[in-house]
Amino acid sequence: MNKEKELIDKLIDLAFAEDIGDGDHTTLSCIPATAVGKSKLLIKEVGILAGMDIAKEIFRKFDATLKVKVFINDGAEVKPGDVPMVVEGKVQSLLQTERLMLNVMQRMSGIATMTHKYQDRLRGTHTHVLDTRKTTPGMRILEKQAVKIGGGMNHRIGLFDMILLKDNHVDFAGGIDKAITRANEYCKAKGKNLKIEIEVRDFSELQQVINNGSVDRVMFDNFTPEMTKKAVEMVNGKFETESSGGITYDALRDYAECGVDFISVGALTHSVKGLDMSFKAC
Repeated sequence: MNKEKELIDKLIDLAFAEDIGDGDHTTLSCIPATAVGKSKLLIKEVGILAGMDIAKEIFRKFDATLKVKVFINDGAEVKPGDVPMVVEGKVQSLLQTERLMLNVMQRMSGIATMTHKYQDRLRGTHTHVLDTRKTTPGMRILEKQAVKIGGGMNHRIGLFDMILLKDNHVDFAGGIDKAITRANEYCKAKGKNLKIEIEVRDFSELQQVINNGSVDRVMFDNFTPEMTKKAVEMVNGKFETESSGGITYDALRDYAECGVDFISVGALTHSVKGLDMSFKAC
């Protein structure tokens, strides 16, 4: 089992444990165990659909006899009245899986919808929108999948798959050069083939990074668009470039037109609104 699948399985198990506990007594008290039926996923808001694969896994893990028919796949634009899937089987199972499936699909679809909106604003530039580690604890894999479904790109998944030297790392390490040197020495000693990115706060730090040269990407933290344009010119293609620091949807295009390669946006995952949908008997 790969790490991603393992994390998703654990998430589903935990979610059922916290929701059902020792039993869904509402359903068990009024629905016969032999009752069968159908429920449909009903879209109630325009957006980008995401989470269908996870929904199918939720149904499979809870009750492998449930039959899922998919009519609209992840990444498609949906509108009120659309029915992306119908699930048939034991009514008790339909009722007990409803909330977890909706929680996941609403959250993922909301993220995909937001990401699509942000990436669309960058149309015609070479800039890509990135997510961050500002995710819901335990749901990071799903939320980052949703970003990709919405047309964005993933930054690092966690602390293990990329080195990102932020301001605190630089300060504790004793400066730009020491932080970069130690990161490269660590990768060599541990046999790690990790990209190295470093955050800079001003042009002096940026010049130190340029002089050192041993990084893959430089992040301009809280730079204005005017500062970003100058910074991109200073880098002159030597490294990948990224803008970060509270960049709003309205300001997104201004940064992209400076020529930066990536813009990281925490709002894609930390404050997104779920897409409205329901799971109704049919």
